[in-house]
Amino acid sequence: QVQLVESGGGLVQAGGSLRLSCAASRLTFSNYGVAWFRQAPGKEREFVAATRWIAGNTYYADSVRDRFTISRDNAKNTVYLQMNSLKPEDTAVYYCAAVRGSSWSLKPYDYNYWGQGTQVTVSS
Repeated sequence: QVQLVESGGGLVQAGGSLRLSCAASRLTFSNYGVAWFRQAPGKEREFVAATRWIAGNTYYADSVRDRFTISRDNAKNTVYLQMNSLKPEDTAVYYCAAVRGSSWSLKPYDYNYWGQGTQVTVSS
């Protein structure tokens, strides 16, 4: 059974940093596009960042560009999201998702596998 497991969430003050991790089992990230989404209470799930394993292309939502960085560790089959200069509006549950074919999409329903999510709370 494929599993994506996120970790690294928590409570941080505005301006602080967190690093999220997404580790995969029974799935090799090199065959997939991997993305981070987030969902705040009462809001729709929104795209944050994505990476295509091949060529290492990365993509970011405008709201996080220049503050967040998506990266990967091939040996550990893990994707990271480094979040700097956090703002209260970044507060959400953050999800890792994978889509077959090393593509990527802004749309949650295009993704084949999801993690359980990790809570990020940024206090003002």
